[in-house]
Amino acid sequence: MFTGIVEAIGTVSALIPQDSTATGGGGTSLTISNAASILGDVHLGDSIAVNGTCLTVTEFTADNFKVGVAPETLRRTNLGELKVGMGVNLERAVGGDVRFGGHFVQGHVDTTAEILSKTPDGNALTIRFRPNDPSVLRYIVEKGYITLDGASLTLVAVDDKEKWFEVMLVAYTQEKIVIPRKAVGDTVNVEVDMAGKYIEKQVQAQLEKGLLEEGGLLQRLVREAVEKALAEK
Repeated sequence: MFTGIVEAIGTVSALIPQDSTATGGGGTSLTISNAASILGDVHLGDSIAVNGTCLTVTEFTADNFKVGVAPETLRRTNLGELKVGMGVNLERAVGGDVRFGGHFVQGHVDTTAEILSKTPDGNALTIRFRPNDPSVLRYIVEKGYITLDGASLTLVAVDDKEKWFEVMLVAYTQEKIVIPRKAVGDTVNVEVDMAGKYIEKQVQAQLEKGLLEEGGLLQRLVREAVEKALAEK
């Protein structure tokens, strides 16, 4: 579990594709350097979110760490687009003493989104995105939470018809995450607020139960409609 508060910007120092017949199953071995500030208490097997993707530490030194990226992760995220020298957002999994400045983040990427525009607004920056999978828009609401490349951000606008959403980055945030460094056309990892998914599933289950069971919602609605029609005669 993560909070979406980026702790450091690391640098991709090595990308080594793994043979599909060897350990790694055709994925990639990724080494991140300039990460000393988050490695003081690291252990093998710990989870670190890299651009919002929960990955497991397999090796580490005082300054860098290595993770394996599975083929499915490469397909579902923008990690396959990384190149040596690029910056990545980093966050350690939360501990018991961590204050939640962001929101509950799993590090499980739902889709990617393309940067459509970057518009300065005073010292802030408004960025518009189009999700690769438009179905996630049902979980994206104005003033709600969203995680982009591992950063917990507040949505300032959503257009379901045109299929885009916007966030605004204050000056401080622009300095602490990698998104402002990206260009129009680049992609970010997207994780929507998990609360929306749970609510949707529970509501759907209750509706299905109410529609199908004896004396349920559908039967009540039909009965009430019939009774109303008969009373009006």
